[in-house]
Amino acid sequence: MSTTTFITDEKGKKISAVLPIKLYQRLLEELEELKDIRAYDKAKAKKETPIPLRDAIRQRRKGQKA
Repeated sequence: MSTTTFITDEKGKKISAVLPIKLYQRLLEELEELKDIRAYDKAKAKKETPIPLRDAIRQRRKGQKA
């Protein structure tokens, strides 16, 4: 199966799609990349001063002990 197949209801309305596995995997990878881009854009929009990872870990550990 090299193309997308659509499943339709009794009225002919598309209700599902069967994708080749390679296409499905590529779509999942692209979706994950889009999520990363959106998270980056959201973080940049906050205009916060970045801190070193070591300091961020230290702050989280202190917060968990309290």
